[in-house]
Amino acid sequence: MIHFTLKYLCNFQIALPLQLIVLLLFFLFLSFPSSTMGKKSRVKTQKSGSGATAVVSPKEMMYLISELLQKCSSAAPSAGKEWEEYIQIRGLVEKIRKKQKGMSVMFEGHREDYFSDLMSWAQENGAACDGFTVDNFGTEGYGLRATRDIKAEELFLWIPRKMLMTVEAAQNSVLGPLYSQDRILQAMGNVTLALHLLCERADPASFWQPYVRSLPQEYDTPLYYQQEDVQLLLGTQAVQDVLSQYKNTARQYAYFYKLIQTHPAASKLPLKDSFTFDDYRWAVSSVMTRQNQIPTEDGSRVTLALIPLWDMCNHTNGLITTGYNLEDDRCECVALQDYKENEQIYIFYGTRSNSEFVIHNGFFFQDNAHDRVKIKLGVSKSERLYAMKAEVLARAGIPASCVFALHCNEPPISAQLHAFLRVFCMTEEELKEYLLGERAINKVFILGNSDFPVSWENEIKLWTFLETRAALLLKTYKTTSEEDISMLEKPDLSLHARLAIQLRLAEKQILEKASANGRAKRLHFQEKLEEGAALPRYEESDIALLENADADAKLPIILRKLEEVEEEPERPLQEHSRLLNGDKAVGFYSNVFATC
Repeated sequence: MIHFTLKYLCNFQIALPLQLIVLLLFFLFLSFPSSTMGKKSRVKTQKSGSGATAVVSPKEMMYLISELLQKCSSAAPSAGKEWEEYIQIRGLVEKIRKKQKGMSVMFEGHREDYFSDLMSWAQENGAACDGFTVDNFGTEGYGLRATRDIKAEELFLWIPRKMLMTVEAAQNSVLGPLYSQDRILQAMGNVTLALHLLCERADPASFWQPYVRSLPQEYDTPLYYQQEDVQLLLGTQAVQDVLSQYKNTARQYAYFYKLIQTHPAASKLPLKDSFTFDDYRWAVSSVMTRQNQIPTEDGSRVTLALIPLWDMCNHTNGLITTGYNLEDDRCECVALQDYKENEQIYIFYGTRSNSEFVIHNGFFFQDNAHDRVKIKLGVSKSERLYAMKAEVLARAGIPASCVFALHCNEPPISAQLHAFLRVFCMTEEELKEYLLGERAINKVFILGNSDFPVSWENEIKLWTFLETRAALLLKTYKTTSEEDISMLEKPDLSLHARLAIQLRLAEKQILEKASANGRAKRLHFQEKLEEGAALPRYEESDIALLENADADAKLPIILRKLEEVEEEPERPLQEHSRLLNGDKAVGFYSNVFATC
């Protein structure tokens, strides 16, 4: 039996070079004239399930869409102007949403009304789901409740391939003709899944109707925030990703609206008569919070998929327990721990920060042992010792400029960041020792090992730098931690405002811990220097540190991947989406829709 680990993707990924994407975008923008050009404008009225109506001129709508596309495709704003651009884009989107009011597809009744159909559909199509049911867990939203005792590592759930919504299924659907002619869809499987989901939602006879009807009608990602909620994130590290997420979603919506209205291959799409921004925001959020990578049928490559029923599981700390069984061609999940009857069944989404959870999943995980904030560091090319420092870093496999991470737990810095800071603070003589000195290779080998300082002075310098840098970053926030804690005590705080403030506070607390840790380390090594303590010496026998080492800092730098350069990427409280490779989520929205 061959098992593949699933990989959750939280951000729309770019698969084509940026220059090609830009050319494609403007080529397609200019190549497909408005369908109303040269024709008399007609007014269309469409009713939604709620009975509301909207009257909109196709010509007027196309004008607004073109204006939005142009605004979202313009050059990136200068530093400090991102918020102003966001306000302008949001203003255009709100104009479009107002014109489209009442045109979105809405299912009658409540979401929970369709859960029994979902379970029946799953059983009829070969899924194993007799050990649990879908239930409401209050603040955590809907999840899976055990209907019997389940043992740890017991295989309790599997979903066959035919139930999965995949890119391949989209290619063989009504979306196929457009997919075959559009380079953007071919390059971005997640976009294809979003449009496929909308097409299936619009088809009452769709095989996936029981699944589509079970999805939330709204999400808690920042795409659904009010402007004042987004404003609470100003000054945070997360805000740039939030603003980019909104801009890229708006840009892609405008592009595909124009494409669907004008391209001959889209003439039979159900979206042609009704494709609102709210529809697209819903589809993008559904995919963003749920999509995973699975192997193709022959196992030669991976593809993207939505996995019905399994995606109802909520998140907790633990290990990855889901994989793909190629032999039986199904997604399989084993129990993370023992579950008693009536207990909620959880899975682990992966080592994701709360910034990723909030932006891409719509929830904040209070006990997140993997929370972290990014810190960008680099050796200045104008520095006299730049060439020497860059060479030592290169030998250690570290770029001279890189995005690292400060962690919420101890130690706050990883082996990679420790190694970088040591080189960053080296004197010329110390650099020569690591380039030309005796056993220079061995010294580079242990640069990230906390047990073997370069010198007491070097350790004092690097921890002083970290203490100061973290303190400076704290000053960029508009509120203090105490003020945030006070705000969170307000009972009338909206959910989205609460998520924004929780994230803002979590960033500060990590920086505060890093600064305090830097100060403690600095004082510790100052004592060592004043005492005249001898430096620990690396011996060949110390290679034993590589085996069964518990502390990350003991691992030699060249045997570890540079985790800090990863952009993880990835579901609201109701059903958090999950990261199944346990390590990294490919950016789903950090560069989302940058292709159009």
